[in-house]
Amino acid sequence: MRRLGGAALLAAALAQPAFAQTSAANLVTASGAHKLEVELATTPKEREIGLMNRRSMPADHGMLFEFGQSAPVTMWMKNTLIPLDMLFLNERGEVTRIKERAQPESLDLIPSGGPVRYVLELNGGAAARYGVKLGDHLRHPAIAAGK
Repeated sequence: MRRLGGAALLAAALAQPAFAQTSAANLVTASGAHKLEVELATTPKEREIGLMNRRSMPADHGMLFEFGQSAPVTMWMKNTLIPLDMLFLNERGEVTRIKERAQPESLDLIPSGGPVRYVLELNGGAAARYGVKLGDHLRHPAIAAGK
């Protein structure tokens, strides 16, 4: 077994994580259904790490945070290197709040503004590109229809 020296260990720790397994989603807005590939963050550890330390994300990808129940949530950009748009979603997957272009590495808190069950993080500018408005919705197997 080979051991890594201090510099090699640091380089390995700072390497950009690979994008985990994704699943298909559709973000439905007035301009149509926009196909996305989303990585799920369902456990406390996955939600804590989120998109931290990633230097890029493909244009049609995102991360869907699932909280298990509706409640007010607060997000932040600690150790997140890319600007993100955050879509706060209720239990039906409807957009209830939009935070555009959250500042990379900011420790500012970003509140949901009310109870939500999901948060969809996209590359900064994606919400405007897709024309996302309050009331638009996300279709994904993790979001049970009609709840």
